[in-house]
Amino acid sequence: MPRPFTEFSAGLLAADFASSNLVSAELATSAAVLRIKELEESHQALLRSVVCALNQLLDLRDLSTGIHSTRLAEWTVRIARQLSIPESDWYQLEVAALLHDIGKIGIPDAVLKKPGRLTDEERALMNKHPEYSWSILRLFAGLEKASLYALHHHEGFDGKGYPGGLRGEEIPIGSRIVSVIDAYDAMICNRCYRRGASHDEAMGRLLEGMGTQFDPVVVQAFAEIVSVEVAEVFAATASSPSAVI
Repeated sequence: MPRPFTEFSAGLLAADFASSNLVSAELATSAAVLRIKELEESHQALLRSVVCALNQLLDLRDLSTGIHSTRLAEWTVRIARQLSIPESDWYQLEVAALLHDIGKIGIPDAVLKKPGRLTDEERALMNKHPEYSWSILRLFAGLEKASLYALHHHEGFDGKGYPGGLRGEEIPIGSRIVSVIDAYDAMICNRCYRRGASHDEAMGRLLEGMGTQFDPVVVQAFAEIVSVEVAEVFAATASSPSAVI
């Protein structure tokens, strides 16, 4: 005769059923976690492709701006390391340095490539490029910080910059870093309409601008590494300050 269905047997069946449901739930959770990870990796890959494409667009629009931005991205990581900024924040800093001038695609050639002094109207138009950069970068999920760094890279430490008139630590750290290296790189590189300044002259101007145009902490951090690493930066970006662009 079959054994009677006891409470003990019922308990075993219930335990088996619960265990089966638990395994199924764990498998479903693992599959969901794996799918989320795949989507995140896909999004990051797409974001990297977009950043590279925008940098290429900047190169095509104005080669000197594109090469300049590539060097700034290299400098930014080095200064971030010098300032002990967490490595998790480096990507946003690097993107901001690389694409801080992407808004210049909205500036007419007659203004962007004018060899002489800009008129007041032309200068006002040129000064719009950080806002244009922000309006482009903010559209991409994951680049929110980078877009703000690009927006404020022409703020002055004394509050006399643009577009927001921010001062001191109101200015995002990424913007303060880009401001310093942007000025240095622009000063030392030759242009078709002027010869670049020497390293000593450029550093002198940065030191003079501490507390007014530039964050003193960032300038000091840059000063500590620039002499040793400037050759490495130009080599890493396959460029030269003596090239006329």
